[in-house]
Parts: sequence; C-alpha cells; structure tokens
Amino acid sequence: MSDEDEFPQDPNLDPNQPHPADVIQALNAENVELKDRLLRALAETENVRRRAEREREDTKQFAVSRFARDMLGIADNFARALSHLPPAVLAAADPQVKAVIEGVEATERQLMATLGNHGVKQIETEGAKFDPNLHQAIAEVPGEGRPAGTIVNVVQSGYTIADRLLRPAMVTVARKETDQPSQSGNGAAPGGTVDTQA
Repeated sequence: MSDEDEFPQDPNLDPNQPHPADVIQALNAENVELKDRLLRALAETENVRRRAEREREDTKQFAVSRFARDMLGIADNFARALSHLPPAVLAAADPQVKAVIEGVEATERQLMATLGNHGVKQIETEGAKFDPNLHQAIAEVPGEGRPAGTIVNVVQSGYTIADRLLRPAMVTVARKETDQPSQSGNGAAPGGTVDTQA
C-alpha cells in the first residue's frame, strides 16, 4: 500500500503543499530529536546535581583542613614539651607541678581526640616502608638491619583528614647497606676503572 493509497488524492489539496505523509514523517523525526534532546538534558541535570552534591560533601568534609593543620602545630608543641620531661623528674616534682603536667597531658589528649572526631588521623609510620605520598624523607641513615627504604625514625608525625593528606610525616629512611668495597687485583674498587676489554 503506497502513500497515495493511504492518503487518496484530495482535489482540494494544493499541489504546492507537501504531501501529508511527508509532514508526518518530518514530525516523527522532529519528535525523535526532541526526545533525544530531552533525555540528554535530563542526564546533564542529573550529572550537575551529583557533582554539586559531591562538591558540597567535600567542602563540608575538608573545610576544617586549614584550621586542623594549624592545630597540629599546637599538638606537636604539647607532645614535644611532654617528651622532654623525664619520668624521674615528674616523680620527684611537688604536687602543684605534677598537677600542671597532668593538665598539659589531659589537654593534649583532648586536642587529639577532638581532631580525631573531625576525621584527622595520625599516619602510622614507625617501621613502615617509605611512601612518598605520605612521608617526607629528611635524611637517609644506616638501616641497622632494616631493609632499604624502611622508616627508621619519625621526626614529625603526619596526618590525614578523611583519606586526604593533611601533613606528610617527616621521617628518616634506611639507606641501602653496601658491603665494604673489595679490592680488585689492581687495587681499585669495583667500578673504579673502565673495562676496555669488554
């Protein structure tokens, strides 16, 4: 059945006007295009909504980062002050001094607990393998039996906030232990001369 059979020639139709079947086909194509554009617009709107939600969560989660980084300096000073007090001196101190020191210890614990409540966590480093994403090496030292690249000492603790680095840990790292250079037949250390025979 052809279009002419479906739409018989109407003597009142203007021959300069498009055939009704062509008009329907054009409208169907336009309908498909508009549906496609609508679906794309809806998808884009959903993507924008998700992106805004993610950015809002990140802002909420990391807004405290700058303040927390500043507070870490205070926590470091508390820890340094307490680490320089030998237990024997504390035991021999009079009760008022002991009370002040206990107050400083309690303040440090509370500060660290408060930072922890806001997602700040200390990076575990002692004896771990050096990770440039979490640690800042300040020196290579003899490993004393530790494998090369292992953290030997933590100079300053590092912290993360919600799985993002807040401050890297400053560490010393074990260097690769080398054996004493053996003397070759000509008295030079290995690699000290160029082998021209190879």
